[in-house]
Amino acid sequence: MPLRLMVITAHPDDEAGSFGGSLRLYGERKVETCVACLTPGQAASNRGGAKNDQELAAIRRKEFAAACEILKVNRGIVLDYPDGQLHRQDSYKVICDLTRHLREFRPQVLLTFGPEGGLTGHTDHSMVSVFATVAFHWAGRANRYPDQLQGGITPHLAQKLYYSTANFTLPNRPPIVSSAPTACIDIGEFLEAKIAAFKAHTSQGPLWPRFEENMRQRARQEMFHLAASSSSSIAQETDLFAGVSET
Repeated sequence: MPLRLMVITAHPDDEAGSFGGSLRLYGERKVETCVACLTPGQAASNRGGAKNDQELAAIRRKEFAAACEILKVNRGIVLDYPDGQLHRQDSYKVICDLTRHLREFRPQVLLTFGPEGGLTGHTDHSMVSVFATVAFHWAGRANRYPDQLQGGITPHLAQKLYYSTANFTLPNRPPIVSSAPTACIDIGEFLEAKIAAFKAHTSQGPLWPRFEENMRQRARQEMFHLAASSSSSIAQETDLFAGVSET
């Protein structure tokens, strides 16, 4: 089975801001990549000239596709859950959707936010962490959503689950306590691609200067915390696929 990497996020632009360097790095290494985004980002403060939420959702879906192309993502999925309201959703249903996508794409490695909500502490990021973590575990169990197990779809348990983390915080944000980094991925070669992918989200233009400044100052690496693994040993890593079996 080819190596596959999946990222589960909340909003268009998360894929670039928190995971973009790693997505492009592993894309260059011929790892198959998939990003599943729970919302189309229709409640964003920056509206990009959209007259209503539906227009903004359509704009942001196109921006997401453009960013995925820059990051060499093989499969980009934007679901239709309401931006800013993930804490109000039926968790069993959301986890069902994510479990299906995990079983269909069958990654060995899954990346998502930590329960603190990433650097911004966004509520949606925290909820994505909860949903993705449960889906990671349940996708491998035949007694979870057994109605999905037809047409060739079988249970699938990814080998590693990582949370995005960092060794710094952002000013003027709610206090967060991040998980300790266990994997530091050198993305220096792909920093420009990460910034370009973020700027593909043109509706979010007001965020560009601060994002680029932070990335150039601090983000020659993307850091992750190994939250679950089929291997009992945990060591400091420089490769998300360290110890992964292709079978």
